[in-house]
Amino acid sequence: MSSDPLAPLLELPGVRDASESARDALSAVHRHRANLRGWDKTSREASWRAGRSSATIDGGSVELQRDAQFDDPITEGAIRVAQALDIDGIDQFASVFRRAPGQALARLHMLAAAGLVDGDLLGRPRDEPHIAHRLDLLGQLITGGTSVPAPVLAAIVHGELLSVAPFHEGNGVVARGASRLVSAATGLDPHLLGVPEVTWLRRLGEYRERSAAFATGDPGAVAAWIVLCCEAMEAGAAEAKSIADAAP
Repeated sequence: MSSDPLAPLLELPGVRDASESARDALSAVHRHRANLRGWDKTSREASWRAGRSSATIDGGSVELQRDAQFDDPITEGAIRVAQALDIDGIDQFASVFRRAPGQALARLHMLAAAGLVDGDLLGRPRDEPHIAHRLDLLGQLITGGTSVPAPVLAAIVHGELLSVAPFHEGNGVVARGASRLVSAATGLDPHLLGVPEVTWLRRLGEYRERSAAFATGDPGAVAAWIVLCCEAMEAGAAEAKSIADAAP
């Protein structure tokens, strides 16, 4: 029997194929002509679209302009996270995430929840034993406790953070930011060209239903959540291609 706690997930219906499709789509978009040399520009656009969609998922401003002054803290937090995960900060952030995921999650929360909670709660998980335990297990997976494909790990990290809701506010933005960090840290999407957040927003009802079902631990529900996340990554690669196609 495998000692990898996530290995059985690959045998659930649709998981392996969806993961491979997501990986292949993201790999292909990194080979796009515009991304071979100009990935800094396309990555920045992807980060903006990711932040905008992530904000809207959690009830932030729907209409966002690049130079706008946002007047709600959800949007401000999502955009701060997006900016932290763009080309200027992603390598350092991903490095911290690989070796000290708890520290990286605390940083994500500080960015996401400023203005939503009191300052002394920023970066601090809720003081409940089960939360500390679940975050510890998640940290073990992120730092090498599993060898499942990166799309599967990203989906599990995302789903777990939504389910556990370790912080008082801002958990959705943190969870989606952490999913992006998995993609960068594992080399699945090192330049963060993909924009799965667009699909999660377009399929918002399904996103909420499947994330809630994931929390039950039912194998079928877990598989459905992973497949949804992988489908969003594959569609996010198509979004990345449209960005690259439009690049000068």
